Amino acid sequence: MRELLDYLARLLVDHPDKVQVEEFEEDDGTLVLELSVDEDDYGQVIGRGGRTAQALRTVVKAAAVKDNRRVLVDIVE
Repeated sequence: MRELLDYLARLLVDHPDKVQVEEFEEDDGTLVLELSVDEDDYGQVIGRGGRTAQALRTVVKAAAVKDNRRVLVDIVE
């Protein structure tokens, strides 16, 4: 999941070298992926009305279904 989010985010931004994805696991087994990008790229990752961010979350969650895991994607500054 981490590699998928990293790949998709790098395609969206102007500064792909600044994309970072941190991975954490919560006590209940939920996988949390924190995405950070260059401050100039936040608008591109979030999108108009949050549509791009929601699409990223949907794709990552769909990929997690095969592993039967719950995944949360957070976009952090």
